[in-house]
Amino acid sequence: MLNYYLYLHNTSKEWVTFVHGAGGSSSIWFKQIRDFKKQFNVLILDLRGHGNSKPTLKDTFNPKYTFDSITNDIVEVIDHLKIQESHFIGISLGTILIRNLAEKKPKLVKSMIMGGAIIKLNIRSQILMKLGVIFKSVVPYMLLYKFFAFIIMPRKNHKKSRSLFVNEAKKLYQKEFIRWFKLTSEINPLLRFFRAKDIKIPTLYVMGAEDHLFLPSIKNIVAKHATSVLFIIKNCGHVVNVEQPEVFNTKTIGFIKSLA
Repeated sequence: MLNYYLYLHNTSKEWVTFVHGAGGSSSIWFKQIRDFKKQFNVLILDLRGHGNSKPTLKDTFNPKYTFDSITNDIVEVIDHLKIQESHFIGISLGTILIRNLAEKKPKLVKSMIMGGAIIKLNIRSQILMKLGVIFKSVVPYMLLYKFFAFIIMPRKNHKKSRSLFVNEAKKLYQKEFIRWFKLTSEINPLLRFFRAKDIKIPTLYVMGAEDHLFLPSIKNIVAKHATSVLFIIKNCGHVVNVEQPEVFNTKTIGFIKSLA
């Protein structure tokens, strides 16, 4: 089972579950824990092969992961804890996992908060992914990861986010990195399906105004999906919860409380 951390509230019955992105870990939520645990029950996960969720023996012989298998890891923890429903907060690739979980287990998902959300890969992103697939077995994986981190978070004020994710990615084994990278082969059809279907679960997209790769497609999806709203944080890049934690916390906690 995945490694997880629980923060139980004395009176609140609301659950909030945090899902990090590829190459990160539960540690990226350290600026959220204090504010959220004051008001909700909080569950924070380390995804497969990340943080303290070490690869299992089965994973050693598994050359490829799928979005469904990683989503099932999250469901396993939630079932184990007997959580009936939860608000879910994700960042980057974690938002894809949350949307996939909502498709598989809609009754479990009370709302979705999607930070630095990925709903479509533009031409530039797709070219980068294809280059990554070509060079993943030749170029040292950390060099590849640093390159992608710089493309996604290029500005000076994104440096903190870049450093955090690069330092977390250093804890991954090369084989683990490649397994996660291979997920890109199924990302386009999955995102196309998500764009086409309005799942009717309250959704808040929190995006940085400088998230040049992913913000335009989020604006388009919010215009089409009735239960989705968009909040844009100024002077902010892809990893909104790290770059602007106070704004992120205030907006997301307010969104959850508005649904009570």
